[in-house]
Amino acid sequence: MSKTLLQETEYEEDAQKDKFLTFSLGTEYYGIEIKQVTEIIGIQAITGVPELPDYIKGIVNLRGKIIPVMDVRLRFKKPFWEYNDRTCIIVIDIHDVSIGLIVDSVSEVLSIPSEDIVPPPDVSKGANRYIKGIGKVGNAVKLLLDCDKLLNDSETDQLLHIQ
Repeated sequence: MSKTLLQETEYEEDAQKDKFLTFSLGTEYYGIEIKQVTEIIGIQAITGVPELPDYIKGIVNLRGKIIPVMDVRLRFKKPFWEYNDRTCIIVIDIHDVSIGLIVDSVSEVLSIPSEDIVPPPDVSKGANRYIKGIGKVGNAVKLLLDCDKLLNDSETDQLLHIQ
């Protein structure tokens, strides 16, 4: 029986290998490893919480679970964009904290084999800390996020206290 369970787990990992959920911020496209995504929900009422960084917009109640939400545009130092019916929240887990990522729109799940992923250019120190790689998809590119670097340790600690 445990052999079957092990095979199912290996199958699930294989099914998720090289798969990325892609989303947009304006004209730029990003990807997150599908195995890090818990769910995708539409934008909903966000309750502000004092003394959090400006890119943490507040919290949402997701079926009784309190989840902090981060506006990825603001995290990447892009101008705020009014939320609309295409705006989504991608719920992921970072360092044992569930967090919602507010994005302009979710695109699709793509397979990007590892041979089509290159490291980000080393333009300046720390400039690409959120980008793990660049996925080549036809003539387009997707910036692949390193979700673990979206929050530093002190930010993670802050968010743990509000969950």
